[in-house]
Amino acid sequence: MILTVTLNPSVDRALEVDALVRGEVLRAADSHIDPGGKGVNVSRALLANGVRSTAVVPAGGAEGDQLVDLLKGEGVDMVAVPITGRTRSNITVAEPDGTVTKINEAGPTLSDVEFAQVSEAVLTAASSADWVVICGSLPPGPTVAAFSDLCERLVKSGVRLAVDSSGPALLAGVAAGAALVKPNREELAEAARTELVTFGDVVRACELLREAGAGTVLASLGAAGAVLVDDDGVLAGTSPVSAPRSTVGAGDALLAGFLAGGARGEAALVEGLAWGAAAVSLPGSRMPRPEDLDCTSIRVDRNPDRNRQLRRD
Repeated sequence: MILTVTLNPSVDRALEVDALVRGEVLRAADSHIDPGGKGVNVSRALLANGVRSTAVVPAGGAEGDQLVDLLKGEGVDMVAVPITGRTRSNITVAEPDGTVTKINEAGPTLSDVEFAQVSEAVLTAASSADWVVICGSLPPGPTVAAFSDLCERLVKSGVRLAVDSSGPALLAGVAAGAALVKPNREELAEAARTELVTFGDVVRACELLREAGAGTVLASLGAAGAVLVDDDGVLAGTSPVSAPRSTVGAGDALLAGFLAGGARGEAALVEGLAWGAAAVSLPGSRMPRPEDLDCTSIRVDRNPDRNRQLRRD
């Protein structure tokens, strides 16, 4: 079982418009409301493909009730921890060419007591988990030290920890000895304190995170694919998408597919890239199902040209 932890979940409304024009009244061609948050998306993707997962989420207010109802509606097993604040709502506006504009609320402040309650819920549920996957940004309130303590307690318990976050939270996961970290291009550049222009830059930045304590680094690079650096070496993969609709949740689908594929080596990277590409082809933050997946278009290079420049999305 894969346990996901989303410390700052959301209710996500996605709107599709012909063009985003500032100051105009726009009519949406379509709209979707989905449970949101990176860890929530990982659980949704796993569930959609028959992989057992449980999601831990703090939830509060009417939006928190809506989040729980949406998760129940999708059949997601969850541990909802009540909080006094209001669960945030996010808005995504998608255009026909795949351009996505997101407006994210900061989210509710978690008190020290509430974060401790969430941590205990995670540690309790982790006793029956193969992986604990902590995803997304820290909400207002919890300190990096408190988050570090949670990561360290999980690692010491013997569970395999994966962290998909940014800034100090990502570095805390690395320092705690997470078995897997999954930064995107910007998060990796920030963590390694370097500009990422070439594949060689990405590989070196991943190696720096491994030297700092991380086991495996899976770096998602948007349209440039992904790079995997672990004990077996370096793999680079690409997943072309002919008709992109929304990039929301694509990195989460990539992580879910990688974990479902065994979390090691070429087969897992191919699976992850196929899940990520499928998510880009779907509206809003919809997660792919088996019928959406196509591994035949995935290309993996065991010896990527480290001088090759990264393409921009």
